[in-house]
Amino acid sequence: MKVGIVGLGYVGLPLAVAFAESGHEVVGLDADTHKVQSLERGESYVEDVGNEALAAVSGRLRPTNRYSDLASCNAVILCVPTPLTSSREPDLSYLVDSATSLSQVLQPEQLVVLESTTYPGTTRERLVPLLEESGMAAGRDFHLAFSPERIDPGRTDYTVRTTPKLVGGLTDACTERTRALYAEICDKVVVLSSPEAAELAKLLENIFRSVNIALVNELAQLCDRLGIDVWEVVDAAATKPFGFMRFDPGPGMGGHCLPVDPFYLAFKAREHDFYPEFIELAGKINQAQPEFCVERIEKTLNSAAKPVKGSRVLLLGVAYKAGSGDTRESPALKMIRLLRELGAEVSYHDPHVPQLPEHGLASEDLDAELAEADLVAIVTAHREIDYEAIVGGGSLVLDFRGVTRGISAENLVRM
Repeated sequence: MKVGIVGLGYVGLPLAVAFAESGHEVVGLDADTHKVQSLERGESYVEDVGNEALAAVSGRLRPTNRYSDLASCNAVILCVPTPLTSSREPDLSYLVDSATSLSQVLQPEQLVVLESTTYPGTTRERLVPLLEESGMAAGRDFHLAFSPERIDPGRTDYTVRTTPKLVGGLTDACTERTRALYAEICDKVVVLSSPEAAELAKLLENIFRSVNIALVNELAQLCDRLGIDVWEVVDAAATKPFGFMRFDPGPGMGGHCLPVDPFYLAFKAREHDFYPEFIELAGKINQAQPEFCVERIEKTLNSAAKPVKGSRVLLLGVAYKAGSGDTRESPALKMIRLLRELGAEVSYHDPHVPQLPEHGLASEDLDAELAEADLVAIVTAHREIDYEAIVGGGSLVLDFRGVTRGISAENLVRM
């Protein structure tokens, strides 16, 4: 089988490697010439895909930026970004551009699968008309389905192979073609009745997390006023063996999915005169969490008779999650901007993020910055960091991740 992958980022590249590892020929397309050139050199830019993995499939994975190379593929999978506009509404421009280009080379009997997270109805209402510009009819002349990505960057316990795959096709034949495609690389494929069901299932997965994270983030703000240790409360509640699922507070949500998905569903709901207030409120709480964290930094500095203006603040971690270099929608980026607006001198250390060019920053030597910083804020809980050494060497340490539980020190403050 020959499989085309459009979009070779955190989702598309691991998927391309998985198909190539299973013995299939893969055409990987990306509009970013630098990514294509990097893959041609055998150099990975995605942490979950090592150079060794690329070398092992070099004969079966061909990177390109030409849509004409997809014409010979049996299946084409779209893994393009679906971000938000500046007004927090769905931005489907990447999807529209890729589908329009694909329609010009689409072949009879080809299978097209959308993996990008989006609102219910996107596959049928937006993708079908674009692909039918080819002169062919979806479900009759070519196959079309939605199968949401479930990639969790930095995770090793669940892989493309071991994570169940949802599929929902335009027709029964579309669904069966998609099921057979993913059965090549996934141990379990779950068949749904429609693309809409698959699209909404993906949103539910992430909104479930968003709502529960918002709950504990709001609890953390209340605990701050009550003078109660939120981590002790969460630890205690988590001892209940039934009826409770643990979620931890933090500086806010990041990545492509969690900060974005509630707004995608809310957009679709409004088209039907329905307003998901509960879901939207959770999104607003999580979006505002970095502001609360900056207020805590200001308060902690004040307690040490130091103003924010002119103080050196070291952020420990700027990736949105531990073990990853992904900074998409990372709360640390918002914290950097807010702290600078208050006049703080901001630096960061992150072993997974060497540079933040949009902020004019690079990861600093930890020992040197630790000695100079007026306050160290633990924003991302990377496992390779020695937090006892951070507390021991830092002037003032503010922990937003709860990684210093079990450590007692006068210079340590936890959210």
